Amino acid sequence: MKKGLVLLLVVSLLFTTMGIFAAGQTEEKQTLTIYAGMLEEHAALAAQEFEKATGIETNFVRMSGGEILARIKAEKDNPQASVWYGGGSLTFIEADNLGLLEHYVSPEAAVITDAFKDPNGAWTGIYSGYLGFEADQEWLDEMNAPMPQTWDDLLDPIYKDEIVFAHPGSSSTAYNVLVTILQLKGDEEGWEYLQRLNENVRQYTKSGSGGGRMIQLHETGISIGYMHDAIAFKREGYEHITFTTPAEGTGYEIGAAAIIKGAPELDAAKQFIDWCLTPEAQELGQTVNALQFLTNPNANPPKEVLQLKDTILIEQDDIWAGQNRSAFLEKFNMLTKTTPPTK
Repeated sequence: MKKGLVLLLVVSLLFTTMGIFAAGQTEEKQTLTIYAGMLEEHAALAAQEFEKATGIETNFVRMSGGEILARIKAEKDNPQASVWYGGGSLTFIEADNLGLLEHYVSPEAAVITDAFKDPNGAWTGIYSGYLGFEADQEWLDEMNAPMPQTWDDLLDPIYKDEIVFAHPGSSSTAYNVLVTILQLKGDEEGWEYLQRLNENVRQYTKSGSGGGRMIQLHETGISIGYMHDAIAFKREGYEHITFTTPAEGTGYEIGAAAIIKGAPELDAAKQFIDWCLTPEAQELGQTVNALQFLTNPNANPPKEVLQLKDTILIEQDDIWAGQNRSAFLEKFNMLTKTTPPTK
């Protein structure tokens, strides 16, 4: 009798333990790792809100667009992240040409205009921004220098060693500058212009917002970057920053999101792409000073960027720019005798 009771208790305990183990197996927590090419505060908030909405534990690593592409190339046989979130679509196009992106057409992308997404789902736009000029008004006043109004104005000797902007090899912002010049001026004249501009450049930074940050600190006079960054700097209280867009036209970025080929967390990655295309997710950026135009027509853009709505934009050929990125960067490095900064 006692032996039977003991045996019953042992069997009961065994099945209970197995049940707990099985439950633990089925309820294993989902995770997601993101490579983020946007403002760090924006990426952190997005990761936090996505985790809150889905319960998926979300981590991110902030890098510039060129760095992310290099990392994905290096990890292509063993991807360490599943989502690429933010940064210019030109770099995404090159990544897709190299077979580094998973194609996923999100149902949330249906409302987004064709100009802001890849037709095969390689990437989908989440925001857009316009290139322009930023300056330290106090420096302009001290030097009795005019605010540049056109791309050619940047060649004025008065700006020698006062222009700081990012290197196109490390920054998708600066690569947009490079191909904007080539599309505005043509191949031969465009490369001549970039060589002459290089003579006025003091430093190429790693990040697209680096030059603007130096203007904040009165460390340089002029920079080229996205106007939403300049607006954000003024919003932070740096009233000496002034900005304008080129009169003859300028380029623009489409900030994108994509799933990395071979994503180890594919289901979570698809959920993130769906989520980041919603109006609620796109509107998060403006709460942390990311002031871009938004691609979802149902999302409310930051009021501050509406002052840029009449900017003259070039007819931008993103497919051409993305397909020629490696060749253009090689030629830029050779002509300017520069390499992408690592710090």
